[in-house]
Amino acid sequence: VQLVESGGGLVQPGGSLRLSCAASGFTFSTSAMAWTRQAPGKGLEWVSTITADGRTFYQDSVKGRFTISRDNAKNTVYLQMSSLKTENAAVYYCNLRGTRGRGTQVTVSS
Repeated sequence: VQLVESGGGLVQPGGSLRLSCAASGFTFSTSAMAWTRQAPGKGLEWVSTITADGRTFYQDSVKGRFTISRDNAKNTVYLQMSSLKTENAAVYYCNLRGTRGRGTQVTVSS
């Protein structure tokens, strides 16, 4: 299993970013995928999940601002983040059950 996140960076409060996770080594189309994050000095927290059939679930604090999606033809899962807040700054990880990638850093600062 390989999960490679990309798309992080520096964005101002209120801005947007789209994270991508390229997956390989397993049957992506039949797998639920998730995004988690870890802010400095804090524990790992779940952000969002998309099931194999496209159902989506979100942490309450990101509902209406983040959108998870998947492209089974590209073996890629996305996290579109809008109206970003300083408290959203973290390393974001792509997850397949107990496996996660190396993460991509999201910094929200003016």
